[in-house]
Amino acid sequence: MLADQLPDEWKQLLSEALASPSFAKLERFVAEERERFTVFPPEDELFSAFRLTPPDAVRVLLLGQDPYHGPGQANGLAFSVHPGVAVPPSLVNIFKELHSDEGAPRPRDGSLVPWAQQGVLLLNAVLTVRQAEPNSHAGHGWEDFTDAVIRAVSRGPKPVVFLLWGKYAQKKEPLIDASRHVIIKGTHPSPLSAKSGFFGSRPFSTVNAELEKRGREPIDWTLPS
Repeated sequence: MLADQLPDEWKQLLSEALASPSFAKLERFVAEERERFTVFPPEDELFSAFRLTPPDAVRVLLLGQDPYHGPGQANGLAFSVHPGVAVPPSLVNIFKELHSDEGAPRPRDGSLVPWAQQGVLLLNAVLTVRQAEPNSHAGHGWEDFTDAVIRAVSRGPKPVVFLLWGKYAQKKEPLIDASRHVIIKGTHPSPLSAKSGFFGSRPFSTVNAELEKRGREPIDWTLPS
């Protein structure tokens, strides 16, 4: 069962969502899809973001939409890929802006694990996808679950910066208590939109400034190069 793979701290926090009819239906759907098709990410990486970033460690929530749908790409962290996998175009643009904003050198690979380990919850709104079929698992219950994750983080005791790139992510703004947290909205880093507002937006330094204002440690965005 999907819920069995979730770390205990998150399981307790999301108990209501996990007990819902929507989640039971989602579990059946994903199990059937894995039987019939190639589904990404692999089962053991489905909840990587939750394993690497416990609830009480979350400082930033960066919301993606859908896992990468190519072989070997999706690893359970939004925007991230494993070392040795070609860096996807959106992540190339993220790295370009990271260099422009923070002066960080080009990372040696596309793994964002160091961000997750520092409290950046790299959450996709939908956590699985059929190979070569983007958004094929949208509308089957993942959104109910990840909306519950966003609400749970919003209810947490410490201020968090929510980084919402693109119109899809920005639709989740009503789930966040803006009186207690920071919401930073920006253009999505995909090649289709990056030139119209993502480049030059300086999201990384902006996040850190907001964290420091609220007495929280900044993120070291520099990745191994």
